[in-house]
Amino acid sequence: MAGTGFDLFSDRSVVAMRVDGELKDLATTLTGTEQVEPITIDSEDGLAILRHSAAHVLAQAVQRINPEARLGIGPPIQDGFYYDFQIDEPLTPETLKAISKEMERIQRAGQRFVRRVVSDDEARAELADEPFKLELIGLKGKAAQGRDGESVEVGAGELTMYDNVDPTTGETVWTDLCRGPHLPSTRMIGNGWALERIAGAYWRGDQRNPQLQRVYGTAWPSKDELRAHQTRLAEAAKRDHRKLGRELDLFSFPEEIGSGLSVWHPRGGIIRHEMESHARARHLAAGYSVVYTPHISKADLFATSGHLATYAEGMWPPLHMDEERDAITGEVTKPGVDYYLKPMNCPMHILIYQERQRSYRDLPLRLSENGTVYRNELSGALHGLTRVRGFTQDDAHLFVTPEQLEDEVAKVIEFVLSLLRDFGLSDFELELSMKDDEKAKWIGSDEYWESSTNALRRVALASGLGLTEVPGEAAFYGPKIDLKTKDALGRTWQLSTVQVDPNLPERFGLEYTAADGSKQRPIMIHRALMGSIERFFAILLEHYAGAFPVWLAPVQVVGVPVADHHVPYLERVFQELERAGIRAELDTSGERMQKKIRNASLAKVPYVLIAGDADEAAGTVSFRLRDGSQDNGVPIAEAVARIRTAIDRKSQV
Repeated sequence: MAGTGFDLFSDRSVVAMRVDGELKDLATTLTGTEQVEPITIDSEDGLAILRHSAAHVLAQAVQRINPEARLGIGPPIQDGFYYDFQIDEPLTPETLKAISKEMERIQRAGQRFVRRVVSDDEARAELADEPFKLELIGLKGKAAQGRDGESVEVGAGELTMYDNVDPTTGETVWTDLCRGPHLPSTRMIGNGWALERIAGAYWRGDQRNPQLQRVYGTAWPSKDELRAHQTRLAEAAKRDHRKLGRELDLFSFPEEIGSGLSVWHPRGGIIRHEMESHARARHLAAGYSVVYTPHISKADLFATSGHLATYAEGMWPPLHMDEERDAITGEVTKPGVDYYLKPMNCPMHILIYQERQRSYRDLPLRLSENGTVYRNELSGALHGLTRVRGFTQDDAHLFVTPEQLEDEVAKVIEFVLSLLRDFGLSDFELELSMKDDEKAKWIGSDEYWESSTNALRRVALASGLGLTEVPGEAAFYGPKIDLKTKDALGRTWQLSTVQVDPNLPERFGLEYTAADGSKQRPIMIHRALMGSIERFFAILLEHYAGAFPVWLAPVQVVGVPVADHHVPYLERVFQELERAGIRAELDTSGERMQKKIRNASLAKVPYVLIAGDADEAAGTVSFRLRDGSQDNGVPIAEAVARIRTAIDRKSQV
């Protein structure tokens, strides 16, 4: 039946529709032959549309208050939206209040979002005073690959404007360049939104471009969902790893060293050591060989690997070394060579493979390294330990025959899940990134892509985890599986990646001798389990809010004597703890007993052992746990065994 989406869907929770697979406004005219699906406001697509519409209202409000404000980009993002502006005066918290008031007026007015197709020339004429929008028009066709939200404005097809139309007069009161779709009206934004903060941002994410002012907001289908989100944010702020890192004395970023370069304090170092030691033992048991490679290499290595051609902006500037000059004339007698800090470990692992002839009997070859790499991250993108300039990857590269690929990927996935569960994570899902039908983007035969993608798909399905397939998101040379986990706050983090790669073996001419004596090319599997140790540490720190399981806690036991004369007794107890390999500290400070217990609680110590006259007489101690509960009169041997068991079982207390 011909008509529009309004004719098909009377449910007010439906805010848009998918027509033959493409998102459309409800006002779109239909012929009756299309496949049409409703998009509800609480769906992933519906939330993105809600937030995009809220971003338009934000931009309209800013230009009502300051008509000289020039518009950047305003996309939906996870849990919210933002819009970038070029404004002479800096935005302030007071400005945000005024913008919010204006947004409320626009929302209540019920302005209709009306889509309008325009030519490039018409768009340029309408947007003559918007220099950033004019630049986007020139990008049409390339914006889908943009890194900073350009695709919400222009794509590969026709240009469209969205008019905000007064429902009473029919007058267009504001217009923006946009692909859409949008809510039918501003009224449907409701009251589940809020502006959150102001930040600086370079136009299109490039520090060579003008710096704009970015306003962040959030939007939800209801006020209750907004409040729940704000509660989660408040809890996340308490768990912020940067805050906890300072409070628990775990790590810091000294200005004297430089931005994005961390140092680990003794207590943070203990946790990291436990993480790395456990992971290394598990790797050795799983048949991996530990290797070590330098932090720096000649440029030729990264030219061969392709990193200089495709990733040069992400690498640190070169160091020019080894040049020799005549002492008298100053003329160069030996040309110098450029060296780079390594951005990735894989080229050096390939050189280890190349050092000797390889047979099919040598494969699979599993090389593992905690290798520190360096990335030239923009200063504005740095964020605690989750985005740094120097970090350590728990990297592994596996060299396999084509016949071994599926079985080896299955072992990797099983190993990854098992190891992450050791760290207390349990909620996982997988994402399979594949090629799409745009042939120019990919290298390799259709047969290779089909067989390798099917191999990864079978492994993912066999895991029993939820699987999302994402066409067009593979690396240009092969498919990959990403593993994602949820933390205690329900936030999703991407952790492990399993990437199939025939490209680097081809670039380096890697070979092995097959059973029939022929020379064959191995397939390489890139595998980072934690992603980076720094980032994984930050995720765990926030997941546990600093209260790590006993095996990871830097101090596992604090001893508190009821009075000074109980110190010698506790010292004898702590000798037993130390013999059992338990990290214990006896608080002999001059503080009162309750203050000592409070200090241990603030330090997130799992166990406090208290001893007074009765304990000393009976050869016992009293346990005080993190939740404030207490267990009195526990014999020393039993106390030691209880703590040791919690460590060995990787228990949380």
